[in-house]
Amino acid sequence: MPDKHLSTQFDSELNVVSTKVMQLGGLVESQIRKAIDALSQFSMDIANEVTANEVRVNAMEVEIDRELSSIIARRQPTAVDLRLLIAISKITANLERVGDEAEKIARMVRSIIDSGAPRSLPSLELKVASDLASNLLRQSLDAFARLDTAAALSIMKDDYQIDREFDGFVRKLITYMMEDPRMISASLNLLFLAKSIERVGDHAKNIAELIIYVVKGADVRHSSLEEIESVLK
Repeated sequence: MPDKHLSTQFDSELNVVSTKVMQLGGLVESQIRKAIDALSQFSMDIANEVTANEVRVNAMEVEIDRELSSIIARRQPTAVDLRLLIAISKITANLERVGDEAEKIARMVRSIIDSGAPRSLPSLELKVASDLASNLLRQSLDAFARLDTAAALSIMKDDYQIDREFDGFVRKLITYMMEDPRMISASLNLLFLAKSIERVGDHAKNIAELIIYVVKGADVRHSSLEEIESVLK
């Protein structure tokens, strides 16, 4: 977080809202892990737990947004402080969308279980990609807590690894469906599930971009890695 301000109260408010963002991050990371556990264990109970927790994710997003609006209205921050508050708002939105992806995965898991699909589906291979995505999300929040632009750049590079895992999984699914056409429906659910995991990595990358926005005041969305490295020099 930024240096101390003359207003101790402002610092206190920033710390409170930042802590809540970290708590939200921890919750949605847990949601993703549980959703994948539901798939690997063919557990309807775990899938239902993920769905039920979506209410908590949405409530935390609303609470953080309310506090941010209050801080901006009362403190009228300028320069880096305003960028920080805008970034927190956008990070919160990204985390809520990660929660949406977890809930979507849980719904697809329920659909796969209800369809009577065999446990031989190549679902365990998604564990690698989901671990990468969850770790990337945690790293992005840690980097945000330190406003670490070097870590942010590293996260953007690592996101490409998740994209490669997704591409490889799609090729395996196509082969699987060709070998056993009866599994096309369940395999398509796995395909959409894999896409949700890939999006988690995208949201982690978005958070990394926001770190650079706070520190450098530069909007690096849609920029190449080479362009971002140039901004950070």
